[in-house]
Amino acid sequence: MTDATSPLSRPITAGIVTALVGFTSSFAVVLTGLDAVGATAPQATSGLIILSLTMGIACIVLAWRYRMPITVAWSTPGAALLAATGAVEGGWSAVIGAFLVVAALTLLAGLWPGFGRLIARIPASIAQAMLAGVLLPLCLAPITGLAENPWGVLPILITWLIFMRLAPRWATPLAFVAAAVVITVELIRTGAPLDAGLLIPRIELTMPTFTVGALVGVALPLFIVTMASQNVPGVAIMRSFEYEVPWRPAMLVTGIGTALGAPAGGHGINLAAISAALAASPEADPDARRRWVAGASTGVIYIMLGGLAAAFSALVILAPAAVIPAVAGVALFTALGSAIHQAVAEPGERMAAVVTFLIAASGLAIAGVSAAFWALAAGLLVRAVLTRRR
Repeated sequence: MTDATSPLSRPITAGIVTALVGFTSSFAVVLTGLDAVGATAPQATSGLIILSLTMGIACIVLAWRYRMPITVAWSTPGAALLAATGAVEGGWSAVIGAFLVVAALTLLAGLWPGFGRLIARIPASIAQAMLAGVLLPLCLAPITGLAENPWGVLPILITWLIFMRLAPRWATPLAFVAAAVVITVELIRTGAPLDAGLLIPRIELTMPTFTVGALVGVALPLFIVTMASQNVPGVAIMRSFEYEVPWRPAMLVTGIGTALGAPAGGHGINLAAISAALAASPEADPDARRRWVAGASTGVIYIMLGGLAAAFSALVILAPAAVIPAVAGVALFTALGSAIHQAVAEPGERMAAVVTFLIAASGLAIAGVSAAFWALAAGLLVRAVLTRRR
């Protein structure tokens, strides 16, 4: 049995922390995003389950095969993009088709280096401005929620603020704990019955269809956001700890995982970014050769959490007004701050980034295509015009 002095106790513990923080800090965003693009409650639960399973398996495969603390996560910015996109042409089946296209593009990025370089040429300022515009309405939810349900939202914000000061990595998970307490108190107060069927994990498969609106308005922005805010930073974070992530195998594993999970509602898995440091840093283990155990144990815990995903989804379904949007909003505060910083960091790129941000934040949909696509197109156009003029 592993004890406190065992060489494996630290990386195993680091993996458990990585999985718990990654799951509890953003699963509400995932459910919000899937619901927004047309998933029923069982379909959204199915998506959460399959994402947990596929990213868990991907963590184990990559960490064990390459003896690195490589961790895989769902695309939280991608889920936020779905939440901002809303219903699309063709409904839920078309969204499933878009998820499969994202999987194909991810595989292409792994198999064809030229395609990866082409995506990398999209200016970071434009991609991050698009992401910031998508995140803004979601990050406003805790503020507007105070007016709608102050006694439900205030405990969440207070908990988040206190732990941002004391233990930042646990601030969002503990904000969710506060939300769970609020939900439990409300259920007791109202005497609302709990349907035991909500707690049984089920996978629901959907036959994909393909529409122009979903491909252009969902698949393309989702792929770009995932690459710019998850995969590329994930590689950079791992490199900062002297690990060189094998790009092609990582894209192939996450691409296959996304393809397998898409029919069940999974919007995509990718390299972890912020949470990657929890498993890769010296805190996980002073010996860099043993940290791969943290990546593998992260995967094991993700799979176990997948079995509890239905219970987490039930909490979301039973939540009073404004509570879950508030949790999702505070979960995205850090991502919004980072995206805004990167969008306007370069003075020469600032005006194009501002245009991109405003269009993405507007939620404007034209011809059935989401604002994220039009924001990206407009930002690139403005950048090209201003750059040519200079």
